[in-house]
Order: sequence, then C-alpha cells, then structure tokens
Amino acid sequence: MADSTPTQPMTGIAAGIPYVAIPPAVPGDSAPLIVALHAFEPPRSEAALAGTLPLASLPAWRVYLGLPLFGARLPAGGVAEINQRGQTDYLLQLYGPVVEQAAAELPRAVTELRSLFPVRDDPAGLLGVGAGGAAVLLALAENRLPIGAAGVVNPIIDPASVIAARERRLGIGYEWSDTAREIAAWLNFSGRTADLHRPQTPLLIVSGQRDEVAPSAYGQALHDALAPHYPPQAVRHILVPDLAHTMGPEPGLAPGPPDPGNVLADRALMEWFHLHLSSDTEATVRLRG
Repeated sequence: MADSTPTQPMTGIAAGIPYVAIPPAVPGDSAPLIVALHAFEPPRSEAALAGTLPLASLPAWRVYLGLPLFGARLPAGGVAEINQRGQTDYLLQLYGPVVEQAAAELPRAVTELRSLFPVRDDPAGLLGVGAGGAAVLLALAENRLPIGAAGVVNPIIDPASVIAARERRLGIGYEWSDTAREIAAWLNFSGRTADLHRPQTPLLIVSGQRDEVAPSAYGQALHDALAPHYPPQAVRHILVPDLAHTMGPEPGLAPGPPDPGNVLADRALMEWFHLHLSSDTEATVRLRG
C-alpha cells in the first residue's frame, strides 16, 4: 500500500457540498470515482447512505454527497422551513428544486473531487436512492456530465407516485397547477426514455418489492422501454423482495443495522460498478442470495 493512500473515511466540502469519502477497498495510485446521492427518507444524509450502501469491496473511491436543503445545508428556517415548504407545495417548493439543484451540482462537484482524491480520469459512476436516484436520472437525461455507469435504488421515476403516497399518508389532496404538471412531466423519466438511452450509459435499476412510494412496476417499465436501445446487459432491473422505500430507521441521519434488502441492493450495486467501472475483472463481486 502506498504511504499516501488514505485508509479511513473522510468528510469535507466540495463545491459547497458536504461529503463523506471512502477510500478504495484495494489501495493503489488511482481508482474510479463513484458519487452517491441520498434520499428524502432514511437514509437522508450522506453519512447514513455511506453506511447503508457502503459498496465495501469496490476498488473505487465512493463519495456520498449531501442533498440541497438537507443536513448542513438546511435553510435559515431549519426543519420547520422544510416542513412548511412541503405543506405549501411539495412538488414545486421542495421535491422539484432539490432534484434539479442536486443534478445541476454534479459536474462541479465531480471536478473538485478529482482535485481532492487520486481518482482516474475515466467518467465517474453515479449512485442515487429515492429522490437522489431521480437526480441521477435527470443528470443522465440531460447529459450533465460524462458518466461511466449509474445505479439507482428505489428511484422516483414519476413524481406523481410520491404525490399519491403523500396523499394516502396525510389524507390531503394535492392541488395540481399547470406549473406543477409541467415540472412533473419534466421529472417523469418514463416519458424521457429517448433522452435516457441516447448516451447508452450502463444503468442498473434496483426496485424494492415492499416499496409503496416508488412501486417496482415503474422500474420494470423503464427498463423495458430502454432495453431495446442498449447493448446487451447494459441496462438491468433487479427486484429485491425485502427492500422497502425507507431503508433505515428515523431520523435517518445515521445508518441503521444491516437489513436483508439493503444488503442485497448493496451487492447488486457492487457487481454493477465492478463490471462497468473496474478494469480488474478478477475483482468482480458475484451477487448471491
């Protein structure tokens, strides 16, 4: 192991975004970079996602970023302001702005991370969970930056599914405006398959069978629409039986104990990124269970 190779997780700020960075499982002069975005629900912080989906055996730098308006990036009014935004208009005041800003920040975050860590010049991998998965899909659809491979877990493919879940939980209907319909259509990736398949970035979609917010049917439908436009095995959908939309206990700022669904999702992601980002085919992790 080179003396300069870090061996412990590190925290810091890159392009104004807080992060947790985990060094490669196999030390070396340089390694691929994977950037991850957490969810609105647990894991709802960079530290929680790093513990929930650590991708522990990957010979890659894994850097987990905090979403806008979460954690250290709470607005001046704190949690009360976030709650008020959600109550005023969840789609236009909270969900839409966070997903849009998270995707927009990725290019400059990746650029700065490359200056901080000994990573390869190859295109980075992207990982997103829930709303973070929507931000990854938006970055793909709009070609925000070169991406070597992407993996999304319980992604919000259609914002209408989130609105419907909130209506069921709160018992309050959402008032759809013309602007809300426009934003929902922009962030509805089932209607943007032509944008998503244009770069043919290898894409893994992991859906939880117990996910009532982003049902697995959305992930399967997106896969089926993309598959004819991809090389063989470059787009894949996996259904994890024990995986729920919420992947940890409240308040979601730290990882919970290992959960079977989370462990299977982590293994699937490791296999995917090993296959598409690592040049060391002998290191490929095989998904079991």
